[in-house]
Amino acid sequence: MKPDQLLRAILPDVLIDNFDIDRFEKSDTRFDIWLDEKKEQLREDEYNKNIISYGFGDYHTIQDYPIRGRATYLHVRKRKWLDKSTGEIFSYEWDISEFDGTRLNAEFVTIQ
Repeated sequence: MKPDQLLRAILPDVLIDNFDIDRFEKSDTRFDIWLDEKKEQLREDEYNKNIISYGFGDYHTIQDYPIRGRATYLHVRKRKWLDKSTGEIFSYEWDISEFDGTRLNAEFVTIQ
């Protein structure tokens, strides 16, 4: 099994597809996984030279389902983008509707 397949079995696809794992820590009681949004623009912005990467927002921590008896915390940091033509700073929104009803869905969509 390849590492990507294992990650897809543990984490939602939307995280694996759109975020890079920056760091991982394991203790006796918990797993902590830090995820940074990839530096990839959405199709509609891909060829717009005015849209540039503008750093990251703060990490937001989401408690996910336990893994092997340990609490699991996802520390997610979304990328900021700057539209140089308007001065607007924004982040992309990710569709995680397949996870409706989970804590992940409610907390993930509120991340700015």
